[in-house]
Amino acid sequence: MEITAEKLVELGRYFSIVHQIKGRLRVRVDPKIRSHGETVRIEDIEALPQKIEGIKSLKINKIVGSITIEYDPTLFPDHLWSNLVKGENLDEIIAVLTKLSKEFV
Repeated sequence: MEITAEKLVELGRYFSIVHQIKGRLRVRVDPKIRSHGETVRIEDIEALPQKIEGIKSLKINKIVGSITIEYDPTLFPDHLWSNLVKGENLDEIIAVLTKLSKEFV
């Protein structure tokens, strides 16, 4: 299944920021995210660097349930990440993701 900007925003509620420096972010993933297993596969998430300009790399640690994202801070300001996990200003986040997407449907 293709992952959309809207789906990413929906999944944001399962993330909490563990550590953040300019250009690098680590989030903890709530195990309840598994309820989306039929609509979003781990492979879809791992493929995001190829689908979104500005996402340089993404590493999933399945053992501790975290994701480390390296990104271009000029394209993704820090406030976007905190807004994503708080569920705030979601229209802005969707607009940025859609603008930077290479393959979103």
